[in-house]
Amino acid sequence: MGRFDLHELAAKFPATAKTMLLDTYLSDTPEASVRLFRPYREVRPHYHVGCDEVLYVLSGKGTFWMRDPSETAPFGPGQLLIFPRRTVHAMPSLLETPVVFLAIDTPRRAPDDIIFVDSADGTASDFIAAIE
Repeated sequence: MGRFDLHELAAKFPATAKTMLLDTYLSDTPEASVRLFRPYREVRPHYHVGCDEVLYVLSGKGTFWMRDPSETAPFGPGQLLIFPRRTVHAMPSLLETPVVFLAIDTPRRAPDDIIFVDSADGTASDFIAAIE
């Protein structure tokens, strides 16, 4: 605990997933969770109630928006995305895969802390699962 090879861990994600994302926790305390995760398809508009989410783009390219879908912007390796709690955000396209993020959630993000704007877009169990 404390030292991680992020690229080595990212290589362990499978090529496909049943959920929108797969993740693995690097640290999980009440104060913060640190995760590596890979989205496998578009992530519909959602927000988190209990935490701020900070994402570092480790690999891949895509588009995201925060608050307003008309302000969609690209993201790529080396960029940092910050989503304050309760801020609606989405990832409408994955342009170059695999997309892998290092996520820091403060305080810890509970696995069920995902609220889709349109409830038909999914549930916490549709959204993310741990890699096996």
